Amino acid sequence: MKLRITKKILVFTVSGAVFIAGSLIFYAFARTWNKTDIEFRIHINEKLVKESTFGESPTFAIWLEDPETGSTQTIFVTSRAGLGDWEGKSSVPVALPKWFQINETEKLASNKLDNKIPYKLAITGATPKPGYFTTRVRVLPGSKWICWIEVNLAGDFNDKYPEYDEVNKTSDEYKTGQPALLYRAEIEAAYGNSVKPGINGMCLLDSLGNVVIVAPQGITTATGIFDELNINVIKPRPRIIEWH
Repeated sequence: MKLRITKKILVFTVSGAVFIAGSLIFYAFARTWNKTDIEFRIHINEKLVKESTFGESPTFAIWLEDPETGSTQTIFVTSRAGLGDWEGKSSVPVALPKWFQINETEKLASNKLDNKIPYKLAITGATPKPGYFTTRVRVLPGSKWICWIEVNLAGDFNDKYPEYDEVNKTSDEYKTGQPALLYRAEIEAAYGNSVKPGINGMCLLDSLGNVVIVAPQGITTATGIFDELNINVIKPRPRIIEWH
């Protein structure tokens, strides 16, 4: 009698566990129905990083812009820029001029993209080491976006942007090297879409501190900081718990 009860309990327990596991798997897949992610896949050039004065990975930021309203949402920014960690300097405005401007606007404005980007994002992350880096954002299926990426590799000096200018007797105060480059691409959040961003210009600050985007001049190695750059629309990964 005791043996039969034990077997019944065992069968009941196993059946319950299988049912719960199946339910959780179904729930995870159900959560991805009619949802899309935009994935940014970047490869950071290790050789250029090592050849720069500081040997540190580049500072960069990624954000989306709604082409209808001009509203923006930062998706990712490396820790130095995101946390203001500049090792003794209060700020380095020339590191990512355009993103700093975007960030100030986002701080002042209420989030107008809740209907297209449904989850609050933790945007600041550790600066990726050379190699592949990916980040994703969940967006409304069918929504259209302008994708922006701004990048700067500190200490990547060249003849046009030297550490010390012998002619003008001036030095690169922030050791920025070649100016930040701004990449741009447009994409619709439809599964399977893929684009390669192109260089929109380089970002400078004028004498009044305003951001100026101009055609790249005197840029050499900076165009290879990201030697692979793709934006893809993918199906979300099934997860029981979403971390945002």
